[in-house]
Amino acid sequence: MSGKLTVIENEQRALTAIDMRAQVNLVQEVMQAVMKKDTHYGVIPGTKKPSLYKPGAEVLAATFRIAVSYRVEDLSAAGEVRYRIAAVGTHQTSGIVLGEGMGECSSGEEKYRWRRAICEEEFDLMAENRRRIKFGKYQGKVEKTKQVRTEPADQANTILKMACKRAQVAMILNVTAASDIFNQDIEDLPEELREPEEAAPARPALSPYSDAQLTANQESWRALIAGGRTPADIVTTIKSRYTLTPEQEAKINALAKPTGPAAPAAPADAEWLADYARGEKGEQQ
Repeated sequence: MSGKLTVIENEQRALTAIDMRAQVNLVQEVMQAVMKKDTHYGVIPGTKKPSLYKPGAEVLAATFRIAVSYRVEDLSAAGEVRYRIAAVGTHQTSGIVLGEGMGECSSGEEKYRWRRAICEEEFDLMAENRRRIKFGKYQGKVEKTKQVRTEPADQANTILKMACKRAQVAMILNVTAASDIFNQDIEDLPEELREPEEAAPARPALSPYSDAQLTANQESWRALIAGGRTPADIVTTIKSRYTLTPEQEAKINALAKPTGPAAPAAPADAEWLADYARGEKGEQQ
């Protein structure tokens, strides 16, 4: 009932900030309580916002009582099937037109123009201008796929429905003002046309641990090992701040071998012991 009242009042006054906040809140509540990721929406690699899928657009249409109708413009020509669609959103109870969205689809698009060859023989027998080798990337690896041309007439129904879907999603985003929450049609873009994901910042390089430091701290490490620590604990702590050579790790591991009574920690090594304790305490937290 509140949806109907809001629509009727909107003919006579502008929406207030409270109205807009309530509408955005409703979209977010439906997204969390009803929609499922990868069914109603999904995050496409290279994007930050989720993309709204057709099932998600239908959920929002039911939530806001939006009936969808279409105006179809056939732009097909010789060798190409192409449709431009205007999706019109009408409030189901009041009959008021809430907004429109445009969508278009063509058999000339990459994913409709070509398909994978069924076998080597089909690829070899196809005319040269109707076959190709497609380069792509999957999981970071470059792949080559043998493809042949499709017949536009075989794609006509699919292309019409795809144009309707694009128009419907555009209309729902326009009417519900949900473009700040969802992207549109990103899933229809070929992977090579999408913006690459931002690389994570590189970790600063660690300084090498000097042999002089290794020699100076050996007595302190023997005391730690005698107290129950292991050479692996010491190596892990050092590697959190420095790099160690295999020879240096071997020398630290050799400290676990019995050499008589453990020597007490030298006063000069008190700072290293304090650093070790702070590092271990932080790891426990």
